[in-house]
Order: sequence, then C-alpha cells, then structure tokens
Amino acid sequence: MTEAGGADADTANSAAIEDLTDLYREYGADRLPPGQRETDRFPVLSKSGTPSWGPDTFEFEVWGAVEDPLAYSLSAFRDLPSVTQRQDFHCVTGWSKFDCAFTGVEFGEIVERAGVRDDAEHVLFHALDGYTTNLSLAECAREGVLFAYGFDGDDLPADHGGPIRVVTPHKYAYKGAKWVSGVEFLTEKELGYWERRGYSDTANPWNEERYS
Repeated sequence: MTEAGGADADTANSAAIEDLTDLYREYGADRLPPGQRETDRFPVLSKSGTPSWGPDTFEFEVWGAVEDPLAYSLSAFRDLPSVTQRQDFHCVTGWSKFDCAFTGVEFGEIVERAGVRDDAEHVLFHALDGYTTNLSLAECAREGVLFAYGFDGDDLPADHGGPIRVVTPHKYAYKGAKWVSGVEFLTEKELGYWERRGYSDTANPWNEERYS
C-alpha cells in the first residue's frame, strides 16, 4: 500500500468557491426537490451516534480494483489539492439545506492517484461507525462529489461527519457517508447499509427515489 504524503503548498488548496447550486436544472425547474422543505438548520442524523476517533491515528484508505492502494493520515489527506464548493444538501427524511460551502478533495483526485482499473464500475464507501453506502463509479465521477473536511469556513463538525464525509449534491444525503474512513472500488455492485434495508439504490431527490 502506498504511503500518501502531502502536496506542494502551491497546489494544496484553492481559495475560490465554485457555485454548484444550479445542479437542479438538469432535473427540472425547481431547486427544491418534491416532498422536501427548506431549512436553515442542519439537523444531525446517523444510524448509531457519533463515533470516536483521534487525529493522530485516523487513516483514510483506498483499495479494491486499483493499481495503487493508498493510505493517508488526516494531515496528509488535508494537504491534497482541494476545492470549496457551494452546494445544496437534501436529506431523505424531507429537509433540504441550501448554500452549504463544503471544502474537500474531489473524488476524481483520488481516482487519479489510486489508478482505478478499467474494470472498476462501482464504489463502496466505508465509515468509522461501520456504515457503508454504494454508488456507481459514473455517479461518483460527477462534479460535486467531494471528500469534505470543511464546512462554511471551519472544520467539518464531528456530528456532521468530521473529520471527513462524502457529499453527493445530486443524491439524497445517505449516499454521502459520514466519518468516511475509506473507499473501495469494485467490479461488481455491493449494496450499502441503508440500501440493504429498503432505501433506494439510485436516490434521486427530484424523482423522489427514497425507497426501493
């Protein structure tokens, strides 16, 4: 497994904010998906509470159908080239929070560094609390899919998935694992925690794909 170090200082971070809040236009005329209500709050939801972790022992791993498995300490991960994006956030329980500024590493950055193989078609995200969630590799390659460690100019709070969470603005938020500890690239689909329990595998908010 390759030990992943930090990036050069001049490429490590980006100050510009990319606005992705018009993503909804791909799906229709309404920014707020059907069945959702807008809120200024950011409710905290998880399957089993916030797990404990330590900044000196935390590790983010990449494995599976890749040429170069990776392992990052938290500091090394945060040294990777990053972006800040303004996104909307849609929870399957019926609330949406607009204009969230997430800072993190784009999914494509990890794909490039790991050398994802041509036969990889699916992704399974793993979290510190045992949570998993799946997406196709094509869906993960869309703009806006981030391994986020910052929120609104500060570190991502632990109860919202810090130190690292996945954000997926084109999907319901259960597709974005909190406390993500790694990503596994697969040649065959494997369903995640909620998907095995009846939640939609596709999770498109504008089609109200909440349950299978």
